Amino acid sequence: MKNVKLWISSMRLRTLPLSISGIILASCFAAYNGFFQWNICILSILATLSFQILSNLANDYGDGIKGTDNNERIGPERAIQSGEISPEKMFNAIRISILISISLAFMLIFVSFGVKYFWLTLIFFLLGIASIVAAIRYTVGNNAYGYNGFGDVFVFLFFGLVSVIGGYVLYAKQIDHVVFLPACVIGLLSASVLNLNNMRDMISDEKSNKITLAVILGPKKVKIYHLVLIGLAMFLSTLFGILYYTSPYNLIFTLAYIPLIIHFIKVYKNDDPKVLDGELRKLALTTVLLSILMGIGHLL
Repeated sequence: MKNVKLWISSMRLRTLPLSISGIILASCFAAYNGFFQWNICILSILATLSFQILSNLANDYGDGIKGTDNNERIGPERAIQSGEISPEKMFNAIRISILISISLAFMLIFVSFGVKYFWLTLIFFLLGIASIVAAIRYTVGNNAYGYNGFGDVFVFLFFGLVSVIGGYVLYAKQIDHVVFLPACVIGLLSASVLNLNNMRDMISDEKSNKITLAVILGPKKVKIYHLVLIGLAMFLSTLFGILYYTSPYNLIFTLAYIPLIIHFIKVYKNDDPKVLDGELRKLALTTVLLSILMGIGHLL
């Protein structure tokens, strides 16, 4: 029973809701345009969760063997860091997770496109491979991009553009202009979650030579960057609401601005990294809330 709890903990369940924000939006837009299918929705969610779990396990492994996860780190204790799970066992778990991710991605692509849409099948197969590589290479390897300040870019691309636009294409077999602004919004907010995580760990990351964008910017400029991410997401979502306005319900997502503004004020005034750990969950759940409200508001 203890081992089960350890492995569940290493999957970092609190990160999973954020990963499906893009799928929620894509599904709502697909439903609005008459393309929604439950089998694609369920497989999209499962595939996305498998990619996120793979990323979490790989992150635990990469940071664990490099010594980045140490006693100076503020966040929750990781599996390898605790000594309860060895690097070898974690590496084997990553292998199994890769197989699960590939299987789910293959099933999703086959259900969505079959043999009729060859080029889309090929493109999404390559995207699936790229997603797996990106999930692993964030912290694993000598040139892990998460150690060179590129984590935010990849989060924006995969959590935002690939998730929302790609998710919509799985349903519709075409790209629609309605998905571009929401894709950017979710990408920006997802990047802000990563940035907050990196703000929390700035001191220990710098000592471990993990050069995140937060470390590069420093304690003052990283707060401005955080404001830019959240502020731009709010601006683009407002622009989306205006451009695609059909009823007051379309703007219901603006309710999520309240916790976003409260969050940023708290972060901006805060100088204690420990406080940021509690804000991570709030920001992630607020992003999920905004995606749900934006999607439902578009349907109403």
